[in-house]
Amino acid sequence: MTAFILVAGAHTGGWIWREVAARLRESGARVDPVTLTGMGDPDRPADPGTDLETHIDDVLRLIDAADEAQVVLVGHCYGIHPVLGAADRRPERVARIVYLDAGMPQRGDQALTLVPDEAVRERLSRRADTDEDDWLTPPPALEEWQRWGSVAGIPPTALALLAENAVPQPVRTLTQPLRLTGAVSALPSTGVLCTGNGSSIAMVEGLVGLGDPRFQALTEPRVTFFELDTGHWPMLSRADEVAATLLRAAAGEGHRVAAAKNQLPGHLRPFLLDVPERRRERIGRVDLHFPGGLPRDRPDAPSADVSDGLSAVLPDAVPEAEGPWPAVVFVHGGPVHPDTRPTPRDWPGFVGYARSVAGMGAVGVTLDHRLHDLADYGRAAEDIAEAVDLVRAHPLVDADRVALWFFSAGGLLSADWLAAPPPWLRCVAATYPILAPMPNWRLVASRFRPAVALRSAGGLPVVLTRVGQERGEIAVTVEEFLAAAKDCDADVEVIDVPDGHHGFETTDRSGQARRAVEGALRSVLGHLLS
Repeated sequence: MTAFILVAGAHTGGWIWREVAARLRESGARVDPVTLTGMGDPDRPADPGTDLETHIDDVLRLIDAADEAQVVLVGHCYGIHPVLGAADRRPERVARIVYLDAGMPQRGDQALTLVPDEAVRERLSRRADTDEDDWLTPPPALEEWQRWGSVAGIPPTALALLAENAVPQPVRTLTQPLRLTGAVSALPSTGVLCTGNGSSIAMVEGLVGLGDPRFQALTEPRVTFFELDTGHWPMLSRADEVAATLLRAAAGEGHRVAAAKNQLPGHLRPFLLDVPERRRERIGRVDLHFPGGLPRDRPDAPSADVSDGLSAVLPDAVPEAEGPWPAVVFVHGGPVHPDTRPTPRDWPGFVGYARSVAGMGAVGVTLDHRLHDLADYGRAAEDIAEAVDLVRAHPLVDADRVALWFFSAGGLLSADWLAAPPPWLRCVAATYPILAPMPNWRLVASRFRPAVALRSAGGLPVVLTRVGQERGEIAVTVEEFLAAAKDCDADVEVIDVPDGHHGFETTDRSGQARRAVEGALRSVLGHLLS
């Protein structure tokens, strides 16, 4: 017999598992839905000293009391913190850990990062270091729960019940760092990803493919994954599916993410256009690829489609002319771990784009910004602004003609430029962009909302390349952006790649993909050179 210990997220207790627990018991399993200390059980009230270790002890007591050979610990959202702490102390008793739409906290991490409001996070952090009497943080109001995670799929009555039954959370449970010895890292685990909250197996595979060392353990055979097409509280929206998934997870089932063997990951494969190397200058984290130096009749010159296509639009453009030239700055996505090699400015896709625009009469700029984690968008925005200033100050760049081109999760970084476009910014482009934070990206500041910023963009041209095979959680952000563009009559040109996937320029050499890239290049250069 399997024993399930179910640990809920912040402000909730064992009651939230009622329907899931009933279905698991029908299968013959033992189920302990945990109400942690101070979370609604009158027999275990909280006090100012209640902290994460208190909640870990709650889970330990249930593990120690279980007679079953197999104990499966299930942590939802905040609940994964006490689950990991307890499993690390009793690894021999734990058959599997299930991350139910939960993050991957490491030793020293605080659950405080789950709080969506930056100002509240700072206030709670300060409060934990004082002797204030105010040692509880109140639960969200009914209309605020969507800020803590997608409420997709929750019936209105269940959502009302969530708000009604929620209780204040002891502040120190959120601010005390997670203490781990490392024993938990060897235990079997299963991630149950809720696509409505912005997580998916495809996204995990993409992170693994980038070579980020933080995610390489996810390719081990002991790790499995499931997806649920719902929001952040699946126990309220899909109880039957949650119960069935937990049973399958306990049996070791699920999707396994394979590590790439003997082949380059997608982002390191060659660019789909054959473009020659250009003269490059490296300044700090910025690379500038300059026009000129290769006549069109050379075998390694830009493809006729690119050069002739530009000439058809701009017959006066002369790629071999002397500077100063306009510039296109290419902004990568992320998060990208700081130890990833090569860094994004040397990835074939970005280098290929930069060399392409250099062959068309502009300086192509690649850069490394420091979006290493979701909390780093502010710092990445500063890096981009600094890089743009450096580029515009270069003697071979026309400071009054610059375009910015954003990719993937870098799309959020377009918001600052859309909100207040300077006169020298001639165009903004975005390719398979993420244009709104995922519901579970709580650490992203509210200013990074391109759909909102677009209303202040005026007549700034936007060139958006949309892939037809985009992941659903990303595609919805693009549609939100396009709806905003329609409402405010923004100048947005959409280039569709019906069969294209995220990162298609280095994984697809079809005619459709080539035409899309060349079309986007012609459009951006048209705005820049006219």
